[in-house]
Amino acid sequence: MSVVQLHPEVEQAVADHRPVVALESTILAHGLPRGDNRTAADRFEAAVRRGGAVPATIAVLDGAVRVGLTPDQLDRLCAGDDVAKLSVRDLAPALALGRDGATTVASTAALAHRAGIAVFATGGLGGVHRGAAETFDVSADLPVLGSTPIVVVCAGVKSILDVGATLEYLETLSVAVLGYRTDAFPGFYLADSGFPAPWRVDIPEQVASVLTHRRGLGGPGAGVLVANPVPPESELDRGLHDRTLASGLELVEREHVTGKDVTPRLLAHFHEVTAGASLAVNVDLVLSNALLAGQIAAALAEQR
Repeated sequence: MSVVQLHPEVEQAVADHRPVVALESTILAHGLPRGDNRTAADRFEAAVRRGGAVPATIAVLDGAVRVGLTPDQLDRLCAGDDVAKLSVRDLAPALALGRDGATTVASTAALAHRAGIAVFATGGLGGVHRGAAETFDVSADLPVLGSTPIVVVCAGVKSILDVGATLEYLETLSVAVLGYRTDAFPGFYLADSGFPAPWRVDIPEQVASVLTHRRGLGGPGAGVLVANPVPPESELDRGLHDRTLASGLELVEREHVTGKDVTPRLLAHFHEVTAGASLAVNVDLVLSNALLAGQIAAALAEQR
């Protein structure tokens, strides 16, 4: 049996060159509360279908990578007490030890590309952490995107990160960064991070054309990042955001939180201080990204 198992619907769509969109599973297992996460899983997949594509949520279950999950598998993923968070480096150990796991942006992008899926939707991209000059703390999302020719639709990078340094790193990795209907690079909870987007596109067909031209040119096998701002009606109040971020940064320093634990601790702090408003923003922006990713995948299939 292959270590990567495609859901029959996903497998047939890939074989027929029909549009498919990959979805990560860390947001379901680790990013949203129980109950809400299972409802969100169905909503994310439905948004992809509205965009014209087949959804393929990716996770590790029963000793295999699952590309596209059944309702029962989604139930397990969203209710499990021992679901590991798996980046690329963690996949082989999890498979070898028979652990269930949810995939991050990095591992989802890598596995989607391996399965023949060209478009992936998520919430926010990981990036360069504040203080990385001393800690060397840079998300695995960036080097994976720098070596994987896939379209990633996100709401920019998480605003808790060093956005400017992340954009510089993406440039170094030759990742094409496109603002979708915006000249500003989004900041996850905020539509404008304060930095400009290097390029602007306004329709899904333009994104598909960028990937097609990138493939035709050859060269570095880097991906295409589509930065889709959070819907205006869902954006977190900027004053509340800035105050929460400042208090969160003080909190992780006081608690001596480091490494991969910083992001989940800060996101949990946002949830606590904003009384759940930040989680609602998170769901809304993923829904928006899933819909757009479906449209881009459909445009890419049409151009083929």
